[in-house]
Amino acid sequence: MRTNVFKTAFPRTLPVLAGYLSLGIAFGILLSEAGYGMPYALMMSVLIFAGSAQFLCVELLLAEASLPQTALLVLLLNFRHFFYGLTMISRYRGRKRKWYLIFGLTDETYALLSADSIPDGVNTDDFYFAVTLLDHLYWIAGSVIGSLVGTMIPFDMAGIDFAMTALFAVLVVEQWRAHKRHFPALLGFGVAILALRIFGAESFIIPTLTVVCAVLLLCRKRLEGDV
Repeated sequence: MRTNVFKTAFPRTLPVLAGYLSLGIAFGILLSEAGYGMPYALMMSVLIFAGSAQFLCVELLLAEASLPQTALLVLLLNFRHFFYGLTMISRYRGRKRKWYLIFGLTDETYALLSADSIPDGVNTDDFYFAVTLLDHLYWIAGSVIGSLVGTMIPFDMAGIDFAMTALFAVLVVEQWRAHKRHFPALLGFGVAILALRIFGAESFIIPTLTVVCAVLLLCRKRLEGDV
């Protein structure tokens, strides 16, 4: 792969770099405080690569949860990826390194790759791979750094979760500016607010994604006709 593909992808992943480093460090620290050193942080970030699930795994390790319990909880926690994956089927079909792209599809990578803004002259397969790999490396680096310094440097993690909120705010603004059609975004905002009031903060994500996906599928022909 040509080096300039990574040079092109890197500036676009800078918001993810900031968020993944900070939260990856927090995960590494939590894992080290639980008694699991750097090799565990490295292995989990390479093979699992699911931020919220990895934080959950720290608690599951401490609770000595069984494998079926762990699998069920991780499935429920990351079930939203099912909806993301549906929208990426056509984009990933026939791609080189398709299986790694599927494995590396996080919330933030999805936001970057769904923006439809691949630079001219850049191979789409290589660009998708470069963005996914860079995001993965950011998370690995943060996890390893956190695991190494966790037992040496006092660290107050209060408020660090806001890094992801800020990251998503930046990605939403970028996508809003990149697209002339704002119906999907407005639909998402409206349904999320309604579901939040009905189901509460702990349970509104799946209903929101279900309704939004259903409406967009029903309106697909009309939306594609407006392109």
